[in-house]
Amino acid sequence: MKINGENLPTLAVFRTMMTVPDCVVVGSNKLGHGHGEAKFYIASKTEMYDFYGGEKFKAKCFMLKSDLIAYLMAIKNEYMMPSQDYAQKENLPALWNERMNMVSQLGDVIFFNIFDQYQIAGPRGYINSDEDGYQIIRKLALPLVSYIYVEKVGSENSPLFYWKLFVDFDAIWEKQNGPLVFNYGKQKSGTVAEQPQKEKKKEKVLQEISRARDGQGKYRELLLEQCRFCPFTMISDERLLIASHIKPWAASNDDEKIDPYNGYILSPLYDKLFDRGFITFTENRHIILSEFISPYTWKQINLSNNTFVKALPMDEKRIEYLKFHQQSVFKGSYSN
Repeated sequence: MKINGENLPTLAVFRTMMTVPDCVVVGSNKLGHGHGEAKFYIASKTEMYDFYGGEKFKAKCFMLKSDLIAYLMAIKNEYMMPSQDYAQKENLPALWNERMNMVSQLGDVIFFNIFDQYQIAGPRGYINSDEDGYQIIRKLALPLVSYIYVEKVGSENSPLFYWKLFVDFDAIWEKQNGPLVFNYGKQKSGTVAEQPQKEKKKEKVLQEISRARDGQGKYRELLLEQCRFCPFTMISDERLLIASHIKPWAASNDDEKIDPYNGYILSPLYDKLFDRGFITFTENRHIILSEFISPYTWKQINLSNNTFVKALPMDEKRIEYLKFHQQSVFKGSYSN
């Protein structure tokens, strides 16, 4: 990672994904009615001290403006069509625009310090901060559908901690689309023959979109025409292949959800790695590995960073979708 012209090697990755809880976010984003204390439970004290330093630590952290913009683009659907009962649910669309404007005026790198909440008894580790960078997280993040990835970078003597906000697309899918599943294919009134033609056509589109969520239906058929085998294993048996979305289903509009160019055909292991953001691809077909997976595990999988994946389908449309995956799904720092 390069910050202000300086290359900062990765020293470690915090192994716990920190889900942003309701108590941390600002009032407009809350699900409950309490004000909260903004303290953030991140892990056990043992794990926290091992990563950030000993008791009473003060850790210098930073975020990237580009990451915050990517987060806001990824979470935009949730701001515009909220899946949860936020305190100011009706105001979230306007707040998204206001917050995007705020972020666009920030510097490229946002530094802030976090502090150990050692005064809280017990084994649970908490941090807090009254600095602007931490307040930006509180303002942007929507609770339970956002989480934070952290890398320790630089030198052991004077480390920096890189924070990156992510969207939990699976959580949004469950909250946003769960109730709709029970309506697909059901008659609202009367028989199918009695339903207006427009209503039946709309129902068919909704069913197709629903099936695309799990890599089924027309989406899978069209994707298999373009990608007939997994580019890693070369397996072509359709029963063993998964139609994976590049831009996650929950972040896509209706057209993107069923666009075969927004997908790859992958064997289950590679689908899981790609879907969870542990790997991503460059437009030149090289694989980038997340440091969230240990070198030992990568060796067991037999994957090496920057390996050329010759059979990986690549075109202008997929490159555009991959830009989203690189910035908003991949668990790591990605730079062109």
